Amino acid sequence: MICLGDSITRAQVSADYVAMLRSRLPEATVISSGVNYELSSETVKRLGDVVGQDPDVVTVLIGTNDANFTLSGKLAKTLRKRWKLSADPTAEGYAANLTTIARRLQDETMARVALLSLPVIGEDLGSASVLRAAEYSEIVRRVAAAEGVTYLPLNERMTAYLEEQGRAPGTHYQAEGRLAQTAAMQHFMLGRSLDAISRSRGLQLTTDTVHLNGRGAAMIADLIEGFVTRSIAPH
Repeated sequence: MICLGDSITRAQVSADYVAMLRSRLPEATVISSGVNYELSSETVKRLGDVVGQDPDVVTVLIGTNDANFTLSGKLAKTLRKRWKLSADPTAEGYAANLTTIARRLQDETMARVALLSLPVIGEDLGSASVLRAAEYSEIVRRVAAAEGVTYLPLNERMTAYLEEQGRAPGTHYQAEGRLAQTAAMQHFMLGRSLDAISRSRGLQLTTDTVHLNGRGAAMIADLIEGFVTRSIAPH
């Protein structure tokens, strides 16, 4: 099984949902294929490597950076430079990239494929960032339905959890990465756990309003574990 995604999958300053899956599915080989700052257009470019591994399951969690691009001019500049972009990412382009990913994985492998909706971006319900993540998640849902692959409703699960808790976050969304940088320093230099950093910032699912704490990562692991076990259950 290959888990395809961005920094949330790579899990340097995000709790490691792939490691959780390895623990829960000890008989499976679970490969993390996450790239920091990755846009969906870049994921398309490395599909050949995924196809070449002949996976039996592929999960796709991509789109947070596509959505973040539209929320921050400074981050947009960083992403343009990092990926040498000739055109800016758009919602329409995101839908096209996801469609390509779903089609190629189905056409070129025998894998069972699942697309996950986006994690929340920030924890202020009703904010522009939370709404943008929901908008991009709706694109994921539509593409999954059109291409006949499984849709895993991560965004809906996270939003429902925040609504249920009814607590305002202690830290508000920042796209530029300062919160992620300070979280990384605390984690790697001071040995603080990601969950402790999250608590100190008054956050419930994230460490820095984008990357995930243990609770947020466990929601991904729950959805993927359920997908995998349903896929192999006897009929």
